[in-house]
Amino acid sequence: MNGPQDMGGLQGFGPVLPETDEPVFHGEWEKHVLALTLAIGFLGQWNIDESRHARESLPPANYLSWSYYQIWMKALENMLEAKGLVSHEEITSGKASSPRADVKPATGPKAAPGILSTGGPYVRPALAPAKFAPGDKVRTHNINPRGHTRLPRYARARIGEIVFVNGAHVFPDAHAHGKGEDPHWLYTVRFTACELWGEEARKGDNVNVDCWEPYLEPA
Repeated sequence: MNGPQDMGGLQGFGPVLPETDEPVFHGEWEKHVLALTLAIGFLGQWNIDESRHARESLPPANYLSWSYYQIWMKALENMLEAKGLVSHEEITSGKASSPRADVKPATGPKAAPGILSTGGPYVRPALAPAKFAPGDKVRTHNINPRGHTRLPRYARARIGEIVFVNGAHVFPDAHAHGKGEDPHWLYTVRFTACELWGEEARKGDNVNVDCWEPYLEPA
């Protein structure tokens, strides 16, 4: 979706100022937010693409002014309420006022360290042959979806070249909305800086973007 999270290429937000010796957490509460998000994720009530969409669906004024873990916490609250695991009153008060939801974890605590250390690979068997190969010229579609997508705005309706075929992967645009994994081929596409930003961009620079096959057409 065209939300506040898609900031690539936008101007007017000032320079990025890295924090010297930045700590992993800026407060104890941030540790708790991360722990809660991971622990509740093991209930299996949503997937990573749904959680990303919950964050990017927050009001832009909040998204752009809140800290990283404030965004995570509010999105978690929204998902818990939407799934009927807690009520709005319970979130507001911080106290349970209804019977505990009868939800069994998708995995147990013993399996958690292994899952967290290996991640969740999204590679899947391909359902059809790949349409493109390295060296092919492709054009990205000009889409403006209401739902989740991983095709950034700055790379839409642009011509690039396939440089790598990454296999078939879960398609986030479907996965975030309960439409199944719908795996599609994933390609690394190289765009020239001038193609993305215009003639004022520095010639010779390139940007690589990983694009799922439904984002692409032959150029």
